[in-house]
Amino acid sequence: MAGRECSIANALGVVGERWSLLALREVLLGARRFDQIVAHTGASRDILAARLRKLVDAGVLEKQQYEDRPPRYEYVPTEAGRALAPILQSLMDWGDRFVTDGPPPTVWEHSCGAELHVRPVCAHCGQPLEPGDSHLVRLGAVQP
Repeated sequence: MAGRECSIANALGVVGERWSLLALREVLLGARRFDQIVAHTGASRDILAARLRKLVDAGVLEKQQYEDRPPRYEYVPTEAGRALAPILQSLMDWGDRFVTDGPPPTVWEHSCGAELHVRPVCAHCGQPLEPGDSHLVRLGAVQP
């Protein structure tokens, strides 16, 4: 039986690996050069190079040359990469709550200066989403 077509599975095919997500975190936090990303993630150079190449090929990051001799590049987030920031923020909030002992080592800050926490709301009515408020509907599926 073939796997089910699924946006979650497709997204994980692009960013669903530890070093990819940590590299993206660093780029979003401003560490855009390869050596900085290596230092901040702890990834081996060969693994990180492969993950960055995959993120560039998928359109999540792009390489921009910042020096001519020798040619050197930095990684900058594309629109697709910037759109992953709330996902990383949510994952960090979950990790702070259920996995990490003690205060979080980093926080996301809103432009107003307050610590930022992502809270989903209904795009239609604007009400905050609470556990149990939603259910998955398979579009185009035959209803029993």
